[in-house]
Amino acid sequence: MEMSRRSLVTSAAVLPLLALPGCAGGPGFNLVDAIRRLLSLSAQRAFASLIRENGFLDDQLARVALPDALGGETGGLIVSTILKSSAFRGRLTKQVNRAAEKGAEMAAPIVADAIRTVGVEDAVALVKGGPTAATDFLEGKMGLALVSAMLPGIDGGLKLFDSGIVTEALKLTTGIDFAGLRDDVSLKATKGIYRAMGREESAIRADPASTQDPILIGVFGLAGQSGRG
Repeated sequence: MEMSRRSLVTSAAVLPLLALPGCAGGPGFNLVDAIRRLLSLSAQRAFASLIRENGFLDDQLARVALPDALGGETGGLIVSTILKSSAFRGRLTKQVNRAAEKGAEMAAPIVADAIRTVGVEDAVALVKGGPTAATDFLEGKMGLALVSAMLPGIDGGLKLFDSGIVTEALKLTTGIDFAGLRDDVSLKATKGIYRAMGREESAIRADPASTQDPILIGVFGLAGQSGRG
């Protein structure tokens, strides 16, 4: 499915912030550059997928589930037959995932800034780490910063894409209000971004040659050979 014009414009504005860093060093493979490039490319690919229209909704790893009070995974607090309706929940799920796209647009520059702080002391361990080691490290390093950065975008997205269904859903339950929904979506969207980045990182580590990046090929090609040795 073609991306909408909005998605194309957004991608053009956001993705350059995640451009691969230049090689900062002399001859040989700089491990810090390698990790930063690994994370940058993983983020580029993840955000390119997620900020397109229905990017979160169509991604099983990143999709934002409804809070339980609004028909989520357990639904223990649900008493309204309307909220139990699969059609209603489907529409509401689409709305919160569209809102997640707006939050992700605001998250990209925060991720880019954090990637630039990866240091020498971290790089060696991360090169030798597991399939999602660098993404896991970044998630731990950023803490709740990404959630906080996404809140305004999620807030605006819930209002922008609301065709009345979010308002109606919140009227039907006492278990959650607008702020609670916004916070829940922000937290879940953040986790979805990291899962999407981890998936991309794992793919790059498994096949660095596909990136056509000499630094990634050199470092992770050698790391892969070492691991098999």
